[in-house]
Amino acid sequence: MFPIPQCAFLTRGVGVHRHQLTAFEYALRDADIEQQNLVSVSSILPPGCELIPAELGIPTLQPGEITFCVMARSETSEPGRRISASIGLARPKDPSIYGYISEHHGFGMTEAQSGEYAEDLAATMLASTLGIEFDPNAAWNERRRVYEMSDLFVDSLSLTAAAEGAADGRWTCVVSAAVFRFTRPDDSHS
Repeated sequence: MFPIPQCAFLTRGVGVHRHQLTAFEYALRDADIEQQNLVSVSSILPPGCELIPAELGIPTLQPGEITFCVMARSETSEPGRRISASIGLARPKDPSIYGYISEHHGFGMTEAQSGEYAEDLAATMLASTLGIEFDPNAAWNERRRVYEMSDLFVDSLSLTAAAEGAADGRWTCVVSAAVFRFTRPDDSHS
């Protein structure tokens, strides 16, 4: 059985370069996760998984480590094209229940629109799992109030990297990630 992550942190970055892969590398550098062998996983926030600040999580990373994350990535070489990569997260009040992490990568949205969309995805997945009745056609703010009133949510949030394609046609890449850790920063010295 593989260990279950004890904590996670959110990070984001933007990179620009004439080569697509190097733009991605620069975005990972900006997010401070370029030294890891990143393995993308799907959308579950494990029960009891603590959300920690990136400033506490990043120092626990070791170069070359296989690191699990939920990652959103978008890139373009079109000058002025708007790109975004968002991570949404929704946590239940009961720590014995799992939460959701969503990733959204797209074109044309502002940072706020992309973040709201990713947060809405995660919150809606959690609400449906918890059996909260809601109108799926209602606006996000309406559904958010329903979720909060249910007293089953701790919170939902998002983190977005957004940029416009470089004016000179170089590749522009944005990434956002929820990075999992198997020990809490307090435990890392043991």
